[in-house]
Amino acid sequence: MSGAAGGWWRGKTTPAKVETYTRWSFHFFAVIEVAAIGLPVFAEAGAGVAGWLVGMVVVHALLCAVTASRALDWIRGRRERPVRLLWVLTAATCVFAVAAQILRKHGGGGDGTENAAATVFAMILAFGAGTMALGVRNRRRVVAQTTGFAFGAAVVSLPLGVPGPEAVVTAFVVFLSGSFLAATSIFSVWLLNAVYELDEARETRTRLAVAEERLRFGRDLHDVLGRNLAVIALKSELAVQLARRERPEAVEQMIEVQRIAQESQREVRDVVRGYRDADLGVELSGAQGVLTAAGISCEVTGDTGGLPAEVQSALGWVVREATTNVLRHGDAVRCSVGLQMREGCVVLTVENDGVVRRGGEGRGSGLAGLRERLARVDGTLEAGPVGEDGFRVTASVPLSGRTDDAADARVSGVTS
Repeated sequence: MSGAAGGWWRGKTTPAKVETYTRWSFHFFAVIEVAAIGLPVFAEAGAGVAGWLVGMVVVHALLCAVTASRALDWIRGRRERPVRLLWVLTAATCVFAVAAQILRKHGGGGDGTENAAATVFAMILAFGAGTMALGVRNRRRVVAQTTGFAFGAAVVSLPLGVPGPEAVVTAFVVFLSGSFLAATSIFSVWLLNAVYELDEARETRTRLAVAEERLRFGRDLHDVLGRNLAVIALKSELAVQLARRERPEAVEQMIEVQRIAQESQREVRDVVRGYRDADLGVELSGAQGVLTAAGISCEVTGDTGGLPAEVQSALGWVVREATTNVLRHGDAVRCSVGLQMREGCVVLTVENDGVVRRGGEGRGSGLAGLRERLARVDGTLEAGPVGEDGFRVTASVPLSGRTDDAADARVSGVTS
């Protein structure tokens, strides 16, 4: 049971965890209201009066909990502002407060009943003011609302025979307690919104990093094709004009167009091949740069020097796909990339934290493509969760079966 609860909690993103914590904190306020105000009433007031006072506290606490939950949904834009519920809570707070003061003066039971009713009176107003602050966006209105409850406490107390100094003290207690609870509500909402905004900013940075890579590839294609296509268009137009005049030079122009088109095809293939045949050193440096730009601490260790080109290409694709998964899935804070030699094999390990468990492997269909690429060089790929919130991708490629020609195909490595 505890494992299922732990999985439920780990399955949430950081903003969702903060929202759950905030929501249950306000629910716990209701428990505090009942435990700290309602239960001590039984020890102080008479049996009959105590039942009425505790009943009012329990009903008021439940109203506060429901109002807080609906107000948080409104704050997050999931529902409309709970105006009716706020008015119901306001009316219930006022009615229960007045009822507590009436029971204080006419309920009998001596000093114990008076003290218990006075406590219920003040705290119901304070908890009501603190909870209703969630339904108000303007802080000045929150201050005015809390001040109004404190002023109302004094106005209600005096006609019921409460001495002036005691009424003033009660109003002051309501103001301080209500202000504290209202400030707690406002700060909790601010913190929740800040966490969501930071998460949205992180997602934006991730999308920008991916978009930058696409723009780079687009610029490369534009540089290759732009000039050649312009020349092809001009020479084709010239060939059309010459053909209409039945000039033999039209054939020469079309031959030139054909040559430029074939050259463009070759250059495009070179660009695409350079993009598809990933260089491991470049991919390691790029992964560190992209993850760092996305706010993820990335440590890269190992040397790519001396590795065959085909091995570098296969492992480079592993780095590229694993980096994409770190950016798109989970809520990573740390990522480590290591390259090691073990018993005639080169082993690449990519490990990160902040993984959201969704069952299965859960890291995208790209892993299947990576296994196919590694199979071409007799390599293997293992991927799966590690620890409480980690995920590890391990690619292993043997080097003992490589030919001398393949081993001589080396690219400059980088050590990070």
